[in-house]
Amino acid sequence: MTLEELEKKVKTLEDIEAIKQLHISYILALNEQKFEEMIDCFAEDATLDGIDGNHNGKEEIAKMFRAMAERQRAVKMWKGGQILAHPIISVEGDRARGCLTWFRISKPQKFTSEIGQEIMLISPREARYDMEYKRVDGKWKMSKMKFTNPWPAEQWPK
Repeated sequence: MTLEELEKKVKTLEDIEAIKQLHISYILALNEQKFEEMIDCFAEDATLDGIDGNHNGKEEIAKMFRAMAERQRAVKMWKGGQILAHPIISVEGDRARGCLTWFRISKPQKFTSEIGQEIMLISPREARYDMEYKRVDGKWKMSKMKFTNPWPAEQWPK
């Protein structure tokens, strides 16, 4: 491997790590209900599909998150417990694509076993982010987010 090839691989790995950190920052801000920090993760021309409908442009996305914040404050709802896993990210220059699995840990729920025993279980919800990213002024930003929840949808009874 040449020095140039090695430098390219290192740059790609740095970009992948920066994108992972971007998405983790987004989820941590969501857990802490820091909606303005979440908005900063998006490019100006970003699109978001699957959270309260479809939203085009950073300002429309911001309006959606601000409305979400107001609804949660009104009912004193905490929506934390979100975890990202299984990031698969590919980088092509100043553009990248990725998919990540999202889990939300819910409060324990009581279930009754087949023999009548009551069991407390934590039932995680699962969803998927399909993402596109772009480098803006040297920083990675989310340019397209598709959030599929529930995922995989075919596992749930109709």
